[in-house]
Amino acid sequence: MAARLAAQRANPYRVRAYRKAADSIEALEEDIADIASRQALEDIDGVGRDLAEKIQEFLRTGMIQAYESLRTPLPEAVKAWAQFPGLSESLVAYLYTRLSITTVSDLERLVRSHLLRTVPGFTGSEERLLEAIVASQQQSTVKKREEAP
Repeated sequence: MAARLAAQRANPYRVRAYRKAADSIEALEEDIADIASRQALEDIDGVGRDLAEKIQEFLRTGMIQAYESLRTPLPEAVKAWAQFPGLSESLVAYLYTRLSITTVSDLERLVRSHLLRTVPGFTGSEERLLEAIVASQQQSTVKKREEAP
């Protein structure tokens, strides 16, 4: 969960809390199912009520719904944005999942609004990024025309 949250640029305190809990669980000498059966999960360092519920869910079902929702893959078209100058995979995931930037047009509007420069992790030039977006849109338009009957 910590790795997925970190990739989506979630609150760093939340990421750290998951990592701390994971370290504590890995260091256990007793089986976690036994601890859960005693209702003592919250006695583990770093495990609060929320995480204890997730552990119980995993022990019951073999999965954690919150984790599965974090695993939702980005659409291929969105993943391709990581090729644009100044955008990394984690920044693209953040834009998609946290800011609901789902189309190239949305991305273009964000860049033109100059708000992208306020997003942590953007290090590129807005001008170069905008040029790449426009070129990408032009290529898509040409490709659609060529594919039309």
